[in-house]
Amino acid sequence: MADNKAKAAAEKGKGFFKEFKEFALKGNVMDMAVGVLIGGAFSGIVTALTSDFINPLIASIGGAEIAGMIKLPWVNYDGLTPEEVAALSLNYGNFITTVINFLIMALIIFLLMKSINKLMSIGKKKEEEAAAAKPAPEPEPSKEEVLLTEIRDLLAAQNKKE
Repeated sequence: MADNKAKAAAEKGKGFFKEFKEFALKGNVMDMAVGVLIGGAFSGIVTALTSDFINPLIASIGGAEIAGMIKLPWVNYDGLTPEEVAALSLNYGNFITTVINFLIMALIIFLLMKSINKLMSIGKKKEEEAAAAKPAPEPEPSKEEVLLTEIRDLLAAQNKKE
């Protein structure tokens, strides 16, 4: 009894690993992994863009000393370092920067996926045109049609004998 349970568990484990292997080696999963790696590398570029170009614009709008920060009225900021002031304030500049990072990444991913889908549709059109150019093979006759043809031929042969 215990031996049967152990065998069943081992077979179940083999099935799980086989299923995982099939899943992991599918083209979509590999494409997704490549996309994640490229996205991670590209996020560094987008972060540099926002921190070096967009953040200075935000700071110029709010003033260089504010840099996208709201000081809370109930906090006494006298004698605090700029880092302590930033820690005790609402830093909307950082939030705006993060939102801009997200929007840029989402736009780039959208454009990338749109172009990939366009390329895939071009490939599918070529396959469809090639398939349409080939004549469709005639379907095999059903068993009934074969039987009726044989009966017809036999009747025709009998009529010729008579």
